[in-house]
Amino acid sequence: MSDKQVTIEGSARHIHVTKEVLEALFGEGFELEVKKYLSQPGEFASNSKVNVLSPNGEIKGVSILGPCRTVTQVELSFTDARILRLTCPVRESGNIKGSAPCTLVGPAGSVELAEGAIIAKRHIHFTPEDAAAFGVEDQQILKVRVGGERGLIFDEVVARVSPKYATFMHIDFDEVNAAALFGDMTGEIIG
Repeated sequence: MSDKQVTIEGSARHIHVTKEVLEALFGEGFELEVKKYLSQPGEFASNSKVNVLSPNGEIKGVSILGPCRTVTQVELSFTDARILRLTCPVRESGNIKGSAPCTLVGPAGSVELAEGAIIAKRHIHFTPEDAAAFGVEDQQILKVRVGGERGLIFDEVVARVSPKYATFMHIDFDEVNAAALFGDMTGEIIG
C-alpha cells in the first residue's frame, strides 16, 4: 500500500442554501437542525429536505446541508440531471454562474433558481499539512487509482487545500457505482 492513500466518500445529491432561501422554503426564523455531522469540520446533513423541480421532472426529498452559505446550489449526479432533464455543468462547489435553473419546493414556499444546479467536480479536500505530505498544491489536478473488481483511475480530481478542511476525496454516487466502491473506499494518488 502506498503512502499516498486517501479515503473516498460518496456524496449524495444535496442542496446548500442561503439563509434567505431557507426561510422562503421553511418560514421566517427557521434554523437547520443537525441530523449527522459530516467529515468536513462544521458541515452537517440536516433533517430538512425539499423537492427539486424542473419543467420536465422532479426529485423529492433532497437533503439540505448546513450551515447556510452565501450561495444556493443544488449538487446532482448525471443520473439525477437526466431524471430532471437538465443540462448541468461539471463545476467546483460555489461556481454556479450559467449553471442549470431549477425550482426548490419546501413546506412554506418555493424558490425559483435562475442558476444553481451543478454536477460537483470530483475533488480532494486537504489540510495544509496533508497537502504538503502528499506533495500537492491547491487547485492542482490529480489522478486517483482505485482497485478492485471494477478498478479505474479518476482523472481531473481537484486538490482543495485549506486549514478548514479534513482530508477526504469526494465523488458522487454515479462514480461510486462505476468503480464498485463498497466497503473500503480508498484510492491512491498517482499523479
